[in-house]
Amino acid sequence: MELDFDLPELAGRAYPILASLVTPRPIALVTTIDAEGRVNAAPFSFFNLLGAQPPICAFAPGDRPEGIPKDTALNIRATGQFVVNLVDEPLAEAMNLTAAALPFGQSELEHAGLTPAASTAIRAPRIAEAPAALECEEWGTLRIGKNRVVVGLIKRVHVRDEIYDAEAKRINSDKLSTIGRMASPHWYCRTGDRFEMIRP
Repeated sequence: MELDFDLPELAGRAYPILASLVTPRPIALVTTIDAEGRVNAAPFSFFNLLGAQPPICAFAPGDRPEGIPKDTALNIRATGQFVVNLVDEPLAEAMNLTAAALPFGQSELEHAGLTPAASTAIRAPRIAEAPAALECEEWGTLRIGKNRVVVGLIKRVHVRDEIYDAEAKRINSDKLSTIGRMASPHWYCRTGDRFEMIRP
């Protein structure tokens, strides 16, 4: 089967098809602040680490149905900062609650029972319950059609003590139970079922 997204019968089907194929995807629970210092939190699965010299990550916040950028994108435009909070199994339900369409001014963190914690390099807070948080400064935002890709320079990383081996300077991945985004619209996966292959 060959799928051509330029054909009229597949118009608007790229998201559900690709989001169900390219899996699992890591989840960025992004915290930002607006110009008045109000905190916003929202999850994104169009997200990944893209390089290490310098450390960069990127995510793609969409627009509202009427074509207006979502709060995350507006806040980054105003402040140039954001925090990517990684999502593990204990944080999964709260992450899902932050996706709710709340009335203007209502806090997603409060709605989800999450705690803001001060960042060290930027003003936007991280989430205290997250297993790891990446403090980022916006490097740039790319517009490709209706897509917006925010690229961030990672300035600081916060990790729970038990998942960092200070002597080896490595992450204890067996103690990090992140979740992944699976098929559209509602599926996720756990990452505890792992196997090892040594590179030749």
